[in-house]
Amino acid sequence: MNALDSNAQVAVIGAGAMGAGIAQVAAQAGHPVKLYDNRPGAAAQAIAGIDRQLGRLVEKGKLQTEAREAIVARLEPVEAIEALADARLVIEAIVENLQVKQDLLRQLENLCAADCILASNTSSLSITSLAAGLQRPQQVIGMHFFNPAPLMALVEIVSGLATAPSLADTLYETAKAWGKKPVHARSTPGFIVNRVARPFYAESLRLLQEGAADCATLDALLRDAGGFRMGAFELTDLIGHDVNYAVTCSVFEAFYGDFRFQPSLVQKELVDAGRLGRKSGQGFYRYSDDAERPAVAEMHSQTHAGACVIEGHLGVMQPLVQRLRDSGVTITERAGSGLIRVGDATLALSDGRLASQRAVEDGLRNLVLLDLALDYQSASRIAISWSADTAPDARDQAVALLQQAGLRVTAVADLPGLVVLRTVVMLANEAADAVLQGVASAADIDLAMCAGVNYPRGPLVWAEQIGIGHSLRVLDHLQRSYGESRYRPSLLLRRLHAEGAATVTESAKP
Repeated sequence: MNALDSNAQVAVIGAGAMGAGIAQVAAQAGHPVKLYDNRPGAAAQAIAGIDRQLGRLVEKGKLQTEAREAIVARLEPVEAIEALADARLVIEAIVENLQVKQDLLRQLENLCAADCILASNTSSLSITSLAAGLQRPQQVIGMHFFNPAPLMALVEIVSGLATAPSLADTLYETAKAWGKKPVHARSTPGFIVNRVARPFYAESLRLLQEGAADCATLDALLRDAGGFRMGAFELTDLIGHDVNYAVTCSVFEAFYGDFRFQPSLVQKELVDAGRLGRKSGQGFYRYSDDAERPAVAEMHSQTHAGACVIEGHLGVMQPLVQRLRDSGVTITERAGSGLIRVGDATLALSDGRLASQRAVEDGLRNLVLLDLALDYQSASRIAISWSADTAPDARDQAVALLQQAGLRVTAVADLPGLVVLRTVVMLANEAADAVLQGVASAADIDLAMCAGVNYPRGPLVWAEQIGIGHSLRVLDHLQRSYGESRYRPSLLLRRLHAEGAATVTESAKP
């Protein structure tokens, strides 16, 4: 299926930040674009704003003057919706209200040609519901851009129950021609990104509520160990707690109260207090000129760790062995079950059990658990927890060994799965359920999470690198620890593990 011809008329309805951004993207791709807003003068103001933004790119040498002039020349503000009658593609980016959008689509259906594509930039409303009652529901589709549209690569192409497959293919190719990274998704609550991303916020909020560590420390672990650009608290402060909390509530309600999407009382309290994040001057952090960023908790040891024993293969933690060698640690290797011994301490990657529980069940003295890192060779920080009977000297020896490897060591309370590990496996679990339920392919989900919310690695690829078996084990232990359906493992992960599959993409095979 071919993309829309670059000469095809595109119309964008809504001249806010998102609508203006979409209009700019289409114009940059060569389309003549009509921008309409029911507020008099809003479309012209938006185009003037686009012109100023492009001007700044010219000043920085990132855009030629001729190109700027050509883009702006292709943007036409219109004051009456009737002027959109000749559009080949109409993208609406108006208020997130089902009735208002349905009314607009009915009006467009009567105004535009029968083959005109009617696309919605909705981030949360059902495409099936939007198309219901129209004469040509097959022409309605979701084209969900991410803000700011000119910069963010991802576009979710969302098909409702009646959407023509050929229409989805056309918009997919069109988005590619516009320089975007499109993914196909079925119209289910949250589509891909707003569904799969919920655990990123939810796990940090729960860890905070349970006293694992403070906000700054939990954020630092997700950044410095997990490789995420921002931690959950600084990100929700940036998004706005009113917005983030509303999306969580919407997804929770749409899934009939499934506790996997349960909103946080901690975040609700911030919303109730008007502490909405950066835009109000305070959220989890303060943003006044004199505000100081809270310090990140770290442990320090004066002990020298010159040698350790590696027992068996460490799985996803194996790169840590070379890092220890490179730092001058003498390593002895012997058979075992994936443990590190240093002095009296035993170190192991978390498997989702409490450290104290694992110490008793596995007969491990002075147990110190390590969290997941995106890359154990380059991570700058690692979280640890320990069992109740771990001696202070043994704990100090574990810290000394990790310090020797150049890692900053941060202690968290003895909670199941620590911080990065439980966050990643929960993201992977939600992604696996989305694959199982036919929302999107494994490849598209991983691409969406990297291109749409800047994850350092797709959650399903990450689960494969951790190991399907270990990821499933962590989820099982989390569910047992909490006794909640929130942590129930996806049936897809169970099936893949039972089949001995190494990758989630194998689930696509009949």
